Amino acid sequence: QVQLVESGGGLVQAGGSLRLSCAASGTIFSINAMGWYRQAPGKQRELVATITSGGSTNYADSVKGRFTISRDNAKNTVYLQMNSLKPEATAVYYCNAAGVTTMIYANLDYWGQGTQVTVYS
Repeated sequence: QVQLVESGGGLVQAGGSLRLSCAASGTIFSINAMGWYRQAPGKQRELVATITSGGSTNYADSVKGRFTISRDNAKNTVYLQMNSLKPEATAVYYCNAAGVTTMIYANLDYWGQGTQVTVYS
């Protein structure tokens, strides 16, 4: 079974920074893409950033230039460096692993349990 464990969320003042980490564990042969999504109260879950195994990245327009996603393929870990945070970034941030191949299954998607990020002004 694959598990995603997130860390790094917390409370930060507007303009500050946080770094989220997400490690995938299990007998994993490969992960196509990893990414971060967020869900604010009363809103739908939305994409923040994704990164493929080859390093191609995609960002939501609202975070471009301030957030940076990176990945350590050897550790099956993805990071999200969030700078110049704004109160509207307050949400639960979820890690996603897409196209995961294990010993038993191929091309499945997994989600972490989420980590709270709160930005106060």
